Amino acid sequence: MHTDLKIFHVARALAQHSGQRQAIIAQNVANSDTPGYKARDMASFHETLADISLATSSELKATRASHLNFTKSHPRIAPQLERGLQEPSGNSVSIEEEMMKAAEVTKKHSRALTIYQSSLRILRTSLGRS
Repeated sequence: MHTDLKIFHVARALAQHSGQRQAIIAQNVANSDTPGYKARDMASFHETLADISLATSSELKATRASHLNFTKSHPRIAPQLERGLQEPSGNSVSIEEEMMKAAEVTKKHSRALTIYQSSLRILRTSLGRS
């Protein structure tokens, strides 16, 4: 029996990514009047997933206790400064862009929850527990 279903990991990662990105967007909106504030954003989930996939596929595996086991970090998960137009005060937050990003992130979070719920329903059905 499978104990490690990747679909649940991907759905969880998408939901976490969406939550982190929504927090950054909220911070941008909260600082939209702060002089000198630079808008931030995260790499897309697709880029983040590609980095994680590359890290885990080429990761060293410890087969004995004496082996070293290095873990890779995921550099694109951290917020990045956005390049955009600046106000005379040096602020680069555009409320319109942030609201569009917030709507996009909400859709992605809903998609992650739908994938998780559908996969769970399929798993329950296959086990005969509806």
